[in-house]
Amino acid sequence: MTITEYLANLNKRFKTGISREHSYRGDLQNLLEALLNNVLVTNEPARYKHGAPDYILTKNNIPVGFIEAKDIGDDDLAGKKKHKEQFDRYKATHDPYIFTDYLDFRFYRDDTFITSIRIADIEGGKIIPRPDKFDEFRDLIRDFATARGQTIRSSAKLSKMMAGKARLLATIIQKALESDAKDGQANEAANNSLREQMEAFKDVLIHDIDAKEFADIYAQTIAYGMFAARLHDPTLDTFSRHEAAELIPKTNPFLRKLFQYIAGYDLDDRITWVVDALADIFELPM
Repeated sequence: MTITEYLANLNKRFKTGISREHSYRGDLQNLLEALLNNVLVTNEPARYKHGAPDYILTKNNIPVGFIEAKDIGDDDLAGKKKHKEQFDRYKATHDPYIFTDYLDFRFYRDDTFITSIRIADIEGGKIIPRPDKFDEFRDLIRDFATARGQTIRSSAKLSKMMAGKARLLATIIQKALESDAKDGQANEAANNSLREQMEAFKDVLIHDIDAKEFADIYAQTIAYGMFAARLHDPTLDTFSRHEAAELIPKTNPFLRKLFQYIAGYDLDDRITWVVDALADIFELPM
């Protein structure tokens, strides 16, 4: 799909007067996948419903970018009014990031606004392309999806990034557990494992722990485990949750067993992406 074709599709839906934010999701996904090589663009899969943005861009199963889309003509893409809480939360826990209304794209990296570009305007109830912006938009999108994070040169920055991902992971785990409890039972076998872990934790360690407390402990343990594994990693150019499972010292059998679980195929799909994003922090040169 070309940018011209993308805007033509948007215009066709927009002119009906009944299309809303979700109506354009597939068009943007198709455009991004056409512009980006070897990058998978996932449009709001069910497993990401707990705390994730509308699009997650992944390369080799590692998130490389996030996009939140609002309705065409949305008046708060800067996140100063009605979207402030959501945008502040996403910017603190996802990097890099784009906020868009499908026409106007605002780029953020390291919680900082970088630039914005508008590829079409709305005039007389129609979407009018701005072809003079197409090349720049193409370059910005490709840079967004391929650029690596900045080198971490301080313990304070590493600590902040770890804390942000751990908070996000805890929030997703809590919401997933509460959703399962509300539904009465998980619909997918993968979802049962997270609930079963909490029940086992209650039986062995803290009998009256609730979902929020368990989620906090679980997320902090994974973050600490990633750090411990990276300290024992002789191959600094690569790192993943699978590698972490092999690197956790045998002197810490509880942590090692936990990581053998998160590196396996039974890890709950709803948290897989954020665990991989946490591991990705440690893959960056420090």
